[in-house]
Parts: sequence; structure tokens; C-alpha cells
Amino acid sequence: MVHPIFWLVFLAHSFQHSVKDEFGAVNHLIGARLNSNVDLVENVGDHIVNAGGKRLRPLVVILSAMANDYRGEDHIIAAAVIEFIHTATLLHDDVVDGSSLRRGRNTANSLWGNSSSVLVGDFLYSRAFQMLVEIGNISVMSSIANASNLISEGEVQQLSYVGNPDVDELMYLEVIYKKTAVLYEASASIGAMLADCQTKAMEDYGRHLGLAFQITDDILDYRGQVDTLGKNIGSDLRDGKMTLPLIYAHGSVSASDKALIREVVIKRQKKNMIEVRELVKSSGGLEYSLEVARKQAMLAQDALSIIPNNIYTDDLNNLAEFSVDRLL
Repeated sequence: MVHPIFWLVFLAHSFQHSVKDEFGAVNHLIGARLNSNVDLVENVGDHIVNAGGKRLRPLVVILSAMANDYRGEDHIIAAAVIEFIHTATLLHDDVVDGSSLRRGRNTANSLWGNSSSVLVGDFLYSRAFQMLVEIGNISVMSSIANASNLISEGEVQQLSYVGNPDVDELMYLEVIYKKTAVLYEASASIGAMLADCQTKAMEDYGRHLGLAFQITDDILDYRGQVDTLGKNIGSDLRDGKMTLPLIYAHGSVSASDKALIREVVIKRQKKNMIEVRELVKSSGGLEYSLEVARKQAMLAQDALSIIPNNIYTDDLNNLAEFSVDRLL
């Protein structure tokens, strides 16, 4: 499995190399805009924003803009906006899921409590929209506003599916599009919007990239290690969530094994979770999910085909490959 240090080395020497200065400017802006007169806001915000996350979404904003020959400075602000929105969703997610580990560290809610995490998440959302006004591009504002709304809708939709073993692949894909892929989609498209070029192609790229990343994460929840992912492993099954590996297993195993899966998902019986995890592996659920993720990564690369090749499109292509190759 891929050790966490690999993420840092791989990203630093590959994807970030072509936009090193721009990425540094984003990080500086994120730190500057975390400022608040309330210490708790800065403490909680700094804890999660600077917890070693990969910042792939801001990176996609920058690469998209540069790939389309953008020459201004607003992509730096837009990238920081995307990171603040993403961070806010993480703070809220950890409260909803009762998570205790994020990016290899204790979650903010486990350190400061649920109320603080929710409210600081709200602060980051509002700060993001303050910064959007500085850009003053109605298309960018519309894209991010719509994405934020869909993320919230996806969270509620996923919550309504908890404990439901009849969630199928189409229902699952709709949820992960809203929860994850839509922000990648917005990240890629707003870079192109700022350049006023190839918005649809970049939107398609971001959507498929986000789907590939989320499906891969859901595979890693069954075969990863805590020190690899920096978060609790097996949490989806414990929470009664039907992700793609389990959905495939549920439709492929014997009637008795299917009954066992249904019982674990509905009642969240811990004593049978190990057996269900083994069923996911033996049924081919991980291999099937990996193939779906690979197809999404290829679709992301296909979307870039109409854009003239440059060092930034090379990085975007490599990022699509890496979204799945990190499993290897």
C-alpha cells in the first residue's frame, strides 16, 4: 500500500511542479484568510486546513486555468475558496459520521466538540463566499453556489440511505457525484471560466476525476490501512453505508450471504462485519469497483483531448491516472 509520505513526495515532484509558485500563493492566501478575532475559529480552522491534506481541488483549479492560458490572478483566490468549502464539508462530515480520525490526526470534533466544528465549518463557508465577491465573476459564483448546494443535498441523501441494503449502483453514483465529484467538477470548470475557454471539457474532466477518486477511496475503505489513509478504515460498513464494493457483493453472493450482508447493514452487527468484509473481497467487489474507477479516470483524460497539449494538461492527465494508481 502507499505510505502517506508517498503522497507528499509524489505530489510535490509531479503535479505541483508546473505550478509551484501559484500553489505557494494559494497556501499563503489560505493562511491569511483564516484570520479571525475569535481564537477558537483560528485554532479549529488551522487544525484541519493545515493537517497535511493533499489540496487536490485547489490544484485542479490552478492547472485548469493555466492549461487554458489564463493570465490573471483570480485563480489563486478561486483555489483558496474551493479549499475553504472542502474543509467546511470535512468539519461537518466528521460531526455527522462521529469520526475521530482525519488525515492521521484527531478530528476537530473530537478535540473541541461538535458545536465548535459545525460553527467553524459555517465560518469557512461564509469566508469562502466573501472571497468569491472579490472575483466578481458571476459564472464562477454560480458554479460554486450550485456545487455547495448539491454537496449539502448529497449529504442528506446519503444520510437517508444509511442502513438501506437496497441502495443500488445508480443511487450510489448519484450520491458520490453530489458529495465529492461536484466540487472537483466546479474546481476544473471555474479555472476554465476564468480563462473563458473550454469550460465544458474541464467540467467533464473534473466530474469524472472526482468519481474516480471517490470510488477508489471506497475501495481503500475495505483494503487500506489507517497509516495509509490517515482515517479510520471500515467506517462505511460500520455506519451502514452501501458503497460500490458492497453493492456489487450484495448482488453477486448466495442468498444466505446476501441475508448476512443485509443484516449487518440494517442492524450494524459488529460481530459479522469481518465476514462481510471477506465476502466483498471474495465476490470480486473490489475488482469490479476498481474497473469502474479506471473507466472514470479514462473518461477524465478523454475530456482533455480537445485542449492543446501543454505541461498543465500533462499534469491533469497524470492526476487522473494517479486517482486510481494509488491503489497499486
